[in-house]
Amino acid sequence: MKINPAPLLSFRGITKSFPAVLANDHIDLDIYGGEIHALLGENGAGKSTLMKILYGFYQADGGSILVNGQPVQIRSPHDARGQRIGMVFQDFILIPALTVAENIALFLSDLPFILDNDAIVSRIENISERYSLQVKPEAPVWQLSVGERQKVELLKLLLADARILILDEPTRSLAPHEVIGLFQVLANLRRDGYAVVVITHKMKEVLECADRITVMRRGKIASTLLGAEATENTLVSLMFGKAVAESPQRRGESPPEEGIPFLELKGVSTQPEGTGIGLKEINLTVRPGEIVGVAGVSGNGQRELGDVVLSIEKCARGTKYLGGQDATRWSVAQVRNSGTAFIPEDPLGMAAFPWLSVQENMAMSDVSRYARHGGLSMDWEAVRTDLQASLKRLGFQIPPFYVPLGILSGGNIQRMILAREMAHNPRLIIAFYPTRGLDVQSAVAAREVLLASRDAGAAILLISEDLEELFSLSDRLAVMLRGEIVATSAPRDITVQEIGYLMTGSKGEGAERG
Repeated sequence: MKINPAPLLSFRGITKSFPAVLANDHIDLDIYGGEIHALLGENGAGKSTLMKILYGFYQADGGSILVNGQPVQIRSPHDARGQRIGMVFQDFILIPALTVAENIALFLSDLPFILDNDAIVSRIENISERYSLQVKPEAPVWQLSVGERQKVELLKLLLADARILILDEPTRSLAPHEVIGLFQVLANLRRDGYAVVVITHKMKEVLECADRITVMRRGKIASTLLGAEATENTLVSLMFGKAVAESPQRRGESPPEEGIPFLELKGVSTQPEGTGIGLKEINLTVRPGEIVGVAGVSGNGQRELGDVVLSIEKCARGTKYLGGQDATRWSVAQVRNSGTAFIPEDPLGMAAFPWLSVQENMAMSDVSRYARHGGLSMDWEAVRTDLQASLKRLGFQIPPFYVPLGILSGGNIQRMILAREMAHNPRLIIAFYPTRGLDVQSAVAAREVLLASRDAGAAILLISEDLEELFSLSDRLAVMLRGEIVATSAPRDITVQEIGYLMTGSKGEGAERG
């Protein structure tokens, strides 16, 4: 690694507050060209806020940003791009109906009035070859895998001449072999002097790819250290000030075979909408006291599977049973009232009201439980008591209950939704990526609660992009590809690598075809 002697980017005294939250507290930080710089920290530590200030989404309350040693004003993403700063978000900003070349062209500022498609394609191919970002310029984006879409996002930034690249949780939707490919791309960018900032919660990946690591804690910089000198224990201690328990290991070697499944899908298919994926002849059971894990690259039917169980999406064919009853035509309210908890993939967009307070969001999950005097008043003391008890059981802390949920960090929103959904001992838990965005301490606590619920007799459908998590928690694994369950296996009978290839349709050894 050869890092440039002067920083490409500097933060000096950056401060940012939200109501009841000091997100960044006089941050000083240097980012150099020719390095991969990882940004770590527990939920609410201020990582994303700092990068959103850099990209112009937020305005700092105080402090300054320097690019190549010169103070700059960044009031919008347009200003950031003018300073050659680019960001790849967790949710990609692409138009599915357009081709790769068309999506990239829309992002560029130096195009002639009449688009020269051949010239754009040539530029894409040249950059693709140099940085191992091969993708077909003429391919419609909706046909691409998640890994290929990420390549398009990077190509957009590179063709727009960005030199400082920010990647927010870049490996969250990638199969293991795709992660290896991404790391090679980042190494090639580092070779050519780019500054790459990676925000992630995956500590093993940080130790594998980062040249320098900055740990944030409670809005401040706890330490910056060389990747070669860092260990997992050192990073955890900097993040939390104490050791963190290891993630729980799988406790059961075989799923229960007796008793009526709480959830059963028989030949369930759905009608695809737009460019979405339809389910195809899904046969799946989840028994009380069992965790069934679902692996798959994002966009291969996992969301539709959860939507069918919750009755958000209707079955076109097949039958759904809940607790032994035919629930094919049940409403969402009936499914929820049967004792079903739902941890969504997008907590803020699907399970919360950002303008309401934390305690109001808790109450909205079950208004009848807390309503008094025929609905004319609410028992707020009962709401707070239940939320505090659930948070304590999970080992979570979140900002004051009276603040609007929408101002919290993504990790704290996830904490609140987990606490709300697990507060009343559900019989069935549909968990989409339950530890996504959580720091290592919170993720361990969430996994422990899922296992405790399983041991208490809950049936759990766990959908996750974290294969290690699926292997550590699941009694059975199912792999989804293009709306089908293509393989099922006990975790002990298959490897993480084999699951990764099945997820992408590259290889099918090691599992029973579904």
